[in-house]
Amino acid sequence: MDIIFAFSSFNLELPMSQNVVSRRLFLQATAMAGVTASLNAATGERPQGQPSKNALKTMMGVPFEKMDKVRIGVIGAGRRGQSVMSDLLNVPHVEIRAVCDIDPLMIALTKKRFARKGLAEPRFYGKDDRDFENLCRQDDLDFIFIATPWEWHAKQALCAMRQGKHVGVEVPAGVTLPELWELVRTSEQTRKHCMMMENCCYGDNEMMVLAMARQGLFGTITHGEASYIHGLRMVMNEQDPEGRYVSEATWRRAWHTKENGNLYPTHGLGPVCWYMGIHRGDRLDSLVSMSSLEASLSEDQAVRFQGRNEKYVCGDINTSILRTFKGRTILLQHDTVSPRPYTRHNMIQGTKGAFADYPERLYLEEVATKTKSHAWIEGDEALKPYREQYVHELWKRVGDLARKNGGHGGMDYIMCYRAVECMLQGLAPDFDVYDAAAWSAPFPLSIASVKGGGSLQKIPDFTRDHWSQLA
Repeated sequence: MDIIFAFSSFNLELPMSQNVVSRRLFLQATAMAGVTASLNAATGERPQGQPSKNALKTMMGVPFEKMDKVRIGVIGAGRRGQSVMSDLLNVPHVEIRAVCDIDPLMIALTKKRFARKGLAEPRFYGKDDRDFENLCRQDDLDFIFIATPWEWHAKQALCAMRQGKHVGVEVPAGVTLPELWELVRTSEQTRKHCMMMENCCYGDNEMMVLAMARQGLFGTITHGEASYIHGLRMVMNEQDPEGRYVSEATWRRAWHTKENGNLYPTHGLGPVCWYMGIHRGDRLDSLVSMSSLEASLSEDQAVRFQGRNEKYVCGDINTSILRTFKGRTILLQHDTVSPRPYTRHNMIQGTKGAFADYPERLYLEEVATKTKSHAWIEGDEALKPYREQYVHELWKRVGDLARKNGGHGGMDYIMCYRAVECMLQGLAPDFDVYDAAAWSAPFPLSIASVKGGGSLQKIPDFTRDHWSQLA
């Protein structure tokens, strides 16, 4: 049996029993078959009005086949792979049967992890950088989880789907428009899900704000703000006890020598797209982007190494403005080199109020009118009634387990738990290959916009108009 992580038909406000047949699932199941696009040199998208000979049906709302356990293969057992394996092994009815990594130290860590839990060792692959293909060929796997450097994500996801496996890939799903289109086309051809494992969608605050937005607390949504602002200069220089640079240090820093744009768009963007109903009655339409000068990483490297033979081209902070088809706007920022506190912004604005995070605070016009105060509602006591009213059903059910067992405040466990739950119950995933492609697209499009002096870039409609049928 095969598995994937996507989340399209699940109504995140309703109890589980009411989500099996949702309005979205009904509409998706009866929608006209989508027109598949073949790649072209510029964007990878077929010109409008020119369907392929073999038009493919959408993967929106397509449920997993129901299974009694989820058999998982993991490609990439580094820091992120180890973390998610820990979460998956705490989810009931999960078996990790195969693990691939080319670093013997990561294989050794994985063996220790399984021994500590008293579990039989999985099969290991890692003889070379193509051994993941042998893992994907195994017929006793349902789902492949991918946690490798960004440039490998699409290659490995495509391999897994072509071998009949559902896929959960770390962010971003791909780094070029042609490979994002290829993920869409391959998911449709193979009928296998390709979900991007965006853990930030499952944060306690993010799911609370989603419930607020879906229940109309903010009125008509007009604007959102999202970011990944996280000082990672230490990570970019991290060494293991033997003095070797750990994997992420080398590949993450290398991207700063190659491209100038938003190199990590999805952590902030994914939740805001959920709030706005992207691919559920609206879609991302266009983007403009500019970057600041580059200074922080160069100065940091000069101090640490008295000058390393690397030239960094990525500006310290990239700022993009996205516009949706219906006219909403999103401020999207990226900065992993400046000394400043962590934030994803996580801000949403509507005609009746707003929420902003880091720190979390709420503004409601109705409350402001009554109190004659334009101050934020903030602080644990002031926000407590709203947290109790809008706590998400998933956090009600497994929040204690998530906080105990899960990474990143529990969001990682919720993400893994929900994906497995969809597979066990035969539900459609919460997000799908179209979300993976659209949320990843600002990576290449911001680079193109910066190169063009802030030029407007059109964001492809990866759903080929199926978004418009899903209110």
